[in-house]
Amino acid sequence: METTLTPSALLNTLLLIERDHGRDRTREVPLGPRTLDLDLLYYADRQLDAPDLTLPHPRLHQRRFVLTPLADVAGAWRHPVAGKSVDEMLRNLDDGERVERLA
Repeated sequence: METTLTPSALLNTLLLIERDHGRDRTREVPLGPRTLDLDLLYYADRQLDAPDLTLPHPRLHQRRFVLTPLADVAGAWRHPVAGKSVDEMLRNLDDGERVERLA
């Protein structure tokens, strides 16, 4: 997507959307189920390490459930720290996990 929002403003917008769809972060169990989970994975080639936002997402390269759909829309995007494309990161995962696409 394209936006004129700063990374922080975009994150705040995503959090508002989550809240508007019933997510209550004050009642969640860490790493537990969520009604909706919107993450800001990357913002162009920007690198950011702030208390409320790290870009690119610090575990993006470890999560097949993130990389698989990301490969569909931005497989050639290169991680600015790792230097690998989404497709390369996905091929290098050896986690035994699988992602099922639903129609």
